[in-house]
Amino acid sequence: MKILVTGGAGYIGSVVVEQLVQQGESVIVFDNLSLGHRKAVHPSAEFIHADLNDRSAIDQALATHQPEAVMHFAAYSLVGESMKFPFQYLGENVTNFLNLLQSMVAHDVKKLILSSTANLFDDPERMPIDEDERIVPGSPYGESKFICERMLFWLDRIHGLKYAALRYFNAAGASEERGEDHTPELHLIPIVLQVALGQRERVSMFGDDYDTPDGTCVRDYIHVLDLAQAHILALRTLDSGSRTYNLGNGKGFSVKQVIETAREITGHAIPADVVARRAGDPATLVAGSEKIRRELKWQPAYPELQAIIETAWRWHRSHPHGYAGGVTKD
Repeated sequence: MKILVTGGAGYIGSVVVEQLVQQGESVIVFDNLSLGHRKAVHPSAEFIHADLNDRSAIDQALATHQPEAVMHFAAYSLVGESMKFPFQYLGENVTNFLNLLQSMVAHDVKKLILSSTANLFDDPERMPIDEDERIVPGSPYGESKFICERMLFWLDRIHGLKYAALRYFNAAGASEERGEDHTPELHLIPIVLQVALGQRERVSMFGDDYDTPDGTCVRDYIHVLDLAQAHILALRTLDSGSRTYNLGNGKGFSVKQVIETAREITGHAIPADVVARRAGDPATLVAGSEKIRRELKWQPAYPELQAIIETAWRWHRSHPHGYAGGVTKD
């Protein structure tokens, strides 16, 4: 199958591209490199340096390569940033996706996988969070993804565009060659590993008085390779209809657990300070993934926190300065 991947130079997108190529698929990456890295793109994938705000560039890509499906990862995705710059999220995330959808309809591309988010559920009534949970977006970022999901609902009904919306929680870990490289880095696991590498002095824990077993926030971490396999499984089932899945391990790990596990794996003390809570941080967020396990037989290969952090540590040790620094041999 020939697949266009928007945002295929980013963290999750690049790993999905890698896995698609390894499974024999033909992949075209469409990315403006504002957040991604050219070196992260698998060498067997074709690369188009272009922006989704340019409808003519999308039209040209679809006309030239004639993909059978699209996987859409390209988006601004920081919850806190979206609270500061709501128009960037409610504007660009939505209008860029609209450009993509309009072009897909015009070029008769009938399959799409959407990278959605657990930020649709800011005030869950049940835990773990399943697909029947009421949607209350937690930020303009979450709202933008909800709008995208609603667009897909109507385009399926009107134009027969089949889709899977995959709502996932905290992607983590790495493949052998591709990992997490953001500037600035705001995610807990790579921040903790940067302390172990000597690139930061310490890590901050935002509150230790939550209603959780150890007082720190609990989150559902899912390995990026498990996410990639979920995307591929969902793509291969679209002929039988559109679908929506929540994706996670189904169990949570606390901030203290993450830090302690990283200490064990890296052999570094990783100093940690408790600081004030961040506004809007729920105590616990855990995904219920029974639907995708049942319907697609998806099974995480890396459900344990230790395995997730071990793969991330391996990648960060060999890429201590991310993609810009090349590979370091031990």
